[in-house]
Amino acid sequence: MALTVRVIAPDKTVWDSEAEEVILPSTTGQLGILPGHAPLLTALDIGVMRVKANKTWTPIALMGGFAEVDSNQVIILVNGAERGESIDATTARAAYEAAEAELARVNPEDKQAVIQTRQAVKRTRARLQASEGLK
Repeated sequence: MALTVRVIAPDKTVWDSEAEEVILPSTTGQLGILPGHAPLLTALDIGVMRVKANKTWTPIALMGGFAEVDSNQVIILVNGAERGESIDATTARAAYEAAEAELARVNPEDKQAVIQTRQAVKRTRARLQASEGLK
């Protein structure tokens, strides 16, 4: 028995295939999905999803969204997503370091800027982790 997994972003379908296991970055922590999982609807945080297909793990950077699990189908609707193999690790590392530096410079009194910068750090960290295969 396998899971049918679909990762759908506004501009493309990032994954549409069967898988043996899925690990999702839910808003309450990592969530593992195996065949036969109980029906579930959950919010997803910015982070790295991992899909195990043909005994190989594939990391996918997710930019937040929702996941629905029902009858061995996992439908993931996200604001944005990228497969790890399509992300240049050097560029991702530079973007992450720039976001971290910006967070250090932001005025702590400017709450909106702090929130936006923290979100940028999370997005760039997810891309970096996916590009490196979560090393």
